[in-house]
Amino acid sequence: MSSAPEKSRGREGGPSTLEDVARVAGVSRATASRVVTGTRPVTPEAFAAVTAALAETGYVPNQAARSLVTRRTGAVAVVVSSAGGGEDEDQAVGQILSDPFFGNILTAAVRALRKHDVHPLLMLADSQHAREQVIGFVGAGSVDGTLLVSTHNDDPMPAMLVSARRPVVAFARPVANMALSYVDVSGVDGGRLASAHLIELGRTVLGMIGVEGGLAMPSIADRALGFREDAARRGVAYVAQEDGDLTTEGGVLAARRLLAAHPGINGIFAVNDAMAAGVLDVLRESGREVPGDVAVVGFDDSSVALNTIPALTSIRQPMTAIAGHMADLLMRRIAEPGAAPMSVVVPPELVARAST
Repeated sequence: MSSAPEKSRGREGGPSTLEDVARVAGVSRATASRVVTGTRPVTPEAFAAVTAALAETGYVPNQAARSLVTRRTGAVAVVVSSAGGGEDEDQAVGQILSDPFFGNILTAAVRALRKHDVHPLLMLADSQHAREQVIGFVGAGSVDGTLLVSTHNDDPMPAMLVSARRPVVAFARPVANMALSYVDVSGVDGGRLASAHLIELGRTVLGMIGVEGGLAMPSIADRALGFREDAARRGVAYVAQEDGDLTTEGGVLAARRLLAAHPGINGIFAVNDAMAAGVLDVLRESGREVPGDVAVVGFDDSSVALNTIPALTSIRQPMTAIAGHMADLLMRRIAEPGAAPMSVVVPPELVARAST
């Protein structure tokens, strides 16, 4: 190998090429290519020489040429999917993008992918036509894999992506049993945390704002299940429930029904922060003090929880950890396409604030 590297420029004074890297490192072009693309192992000495030559020459690999060798695009689709297909598609998309929870998970996913030197491509699958476009794009190999955030119980997107036989990792356990890798937060444990917190504060006349059937993703339904189970173990046999649509307005409507039917409630759990904010609005308009008369717990620990009056106690979904696991799993799926699907379940955390 060369002991005195030549000057760091191309032979014609232009941008450095792979041939320049090989010349400065004193190795063959094939060896330099193997180091740059990572397609085949080389000796430690060759690796060190090529790495030094890359720094010396300032060589920047051509992504298009590299993709021909590695069959990688360096890009990942981040698909946000809803049931869609009706007249309210624009409204549904706006609701998804304005939801602080989805904003948090998308931001965390983008940051997690950057650590792998992968570029995210956001795609919305809000109608059958949009879903078919996503499948065509993903199936053609335009991206290396997909991170999926599904928002609805009857969303066909998870099954469609599995059928496309391309690497995919979903946020939250899918409704149907399928060969799909996913990362989730234990909704059951989160519901248990909420119940334990309220009952330990002496709140034993409990109410819950659940979710309407079509929106009841397993991870969300688990929150209600965990809350009821823990309450029963602690001697509270009955939890009154009204359902909403995961929005603040839905929380307002459900809370009004709940309090009209059960005016003596002194503790309320809402399965997401947006509806919990609606609960706080209704309690204020009814003249009830929070937490003096009624204590309130939400779920997600989104930005909503910090902006309510009073600040909302909530069950935190650790988004940085979730997105990191999703990115890591997807990179493993891309590297080993034939590997069995995997899952990671992250524990939730109770964040106590002024609403309890």
